[in-house]
Amino acid sequence: MTKARFSRWCRAYGRAWEARDPDAAAALFTPDARYYETPLMPPMQGRDAIRAYWAEAVRGQRDITFSYRILSVSGALGLAHWQASFFRVPGHSQAQLDGILAVEMNEAGQSQTFREWWHHHETP
Repeated sequence: MTKARFSRWCRAYGRAWEARDPDAAAALFTPDARYYETPLMPPMQGRDAIRAYWAEAVRGQRDITFSYRILSVSGALGLAHWQASFFRVPGHSQAQLDGILAVEMNEAGQSQTFREWWHHHETP
């Protein structure tokens, strides 16, 4: 994987989130991808599970912004620092998230394995 290819993937990931588009998000992953939202839970497995996760996650989010910075690309693995914010509905709170993501990519530019570590803070 090249830095440019990984950057395109991260941009597409951010656009899918900002657009609240679970189909666009799911298309970034292989049909049998593993998606680790946290390191201590079993992964979601497969594109359908990832799509369902994203559909539920973005349902209560509005005015989403996403940014990232590439940290490293080595072989098929890319690491990036990301930040996001959104307005949570219901609840009317502003959420800020800061995290690291690791993507193992196949030759077609789709994630086979996705891992993330993140923290969030919400203010009323």
